[in-house]
Amino acid sequence: YGASPGAVGAVVQLVTSGLKLSDFRPAGSDDAVDIVLRLPPDQRTISALDQLRIETELGPVPISNFVTRVAAPTSGTLTRIDGARSVTVEAGIKEGVQAQDVRDRVTVMLNETFKTEGFTDAGIRWTMVGEDQEQAEAGAFLSKAFGAAIFLIFVVLLAQFNKFISVGLVLSAVIMSTIGVFLGLMIMGQPFGIVMSGIGVIALAGVVVNNNIVLIATFDQLRDAGMGKIDAILETCRERARPVVLTALTAIFGVLPIAFGLNLELLNHETTFGAPSTQWWISLSSAIVFGLAFATILTLIVTPSMLMLVTRGDKDRTKGRGWFRRKPSGGLVRKSSKLGQPAE
Repeated sequence: YGASPGAVGAVVQLVTSGLKLSDFRPAGSDDAVDIVLRLPPDQRTISALDQLRIETELGPVPISNFVTRVAAPTSGTLTRIDGARSVTVEAGIKEGVQAQDVRDRVTVMLNETFKTEGFTDAGIRWTMVGEDQEQAEAGAFLSKAFGAAIFLIFVVLLAQFNKFISVGLVLSAVIMSTIGVFLGLMIMGQPFGIVMSGIGVIALAGVVVNNNIVLIATFDQLRDAGMGKIDAILETCRERARPVVLTALTAIFGVLPIAFGLNLELLNHETTFGAPSTQWWISLSSAIVFGLAFATILTLIVTPSMLMLVTRGDKDRTKGRGWFRRKPSGGLVRKSSKLGQPAE
């Protein structure tokens, strides 16, 4: 019939793993996706092989003229991990189903099965690998990175303000800003991705720290100039509200298009929503947008309120001294004075 072994093998792949036609690399992705031709799932059976036909010089010929189906045993492979025999079970997830929901259900099912069948007592154990393992490793790394960032911020703030109260106010604003992150992801209908959402939280911390440093530093300067606590808080909010809001709005509007999946093709002059190149960044941008909006409210309302509650009054400011501050020579203590009048 003039058919080649390659043509026969290509037709058989329609029933088995599929025939690769080409590959496609999505925009912004480093990995290519295979384009595979396969029969529908209900037609991938042994009997379907007899119905396949191969194009030859004489026309389409049934594949049964070229091959003979014979059942034969295959050589097995014993896989071991850390010296223990292991069996790998793979499965895919249907479209529209959250991977976390499937993992939770499988975890409950396996725990009950291993307990009732006595597998645990026999020394048999199971573990999730693949994407779940990669997310766990990424989560552990980001947790260490976030902890290291908080520690470095603590050291810098302590050297800057020389007061644990000011340091605590700034760090509390960073931690509370994560509330806005979770609210934003819930509003946008996005799951909390360990990698991208975690990076968004770390990036958000830098802006939150900067805004609170500006606010608290201005308050301390006004207090050192002799202004009363209430007047210093009001003056601080009046002077620094605009810089804080403008900084937040600049960052928010900069990443807001990505949060809504907007893709701008400058070369082709095309604008699309929900492009594949933007899906990877939606969690990151949503964390920054909503987290920063929530943190800005905390900076302008909660931080001044906490300054009013935790800072010393006018009569108590000279009682405590910071760790790195020198005592005045000669036993002189600067007295509080009104703004615009020299201190004694």
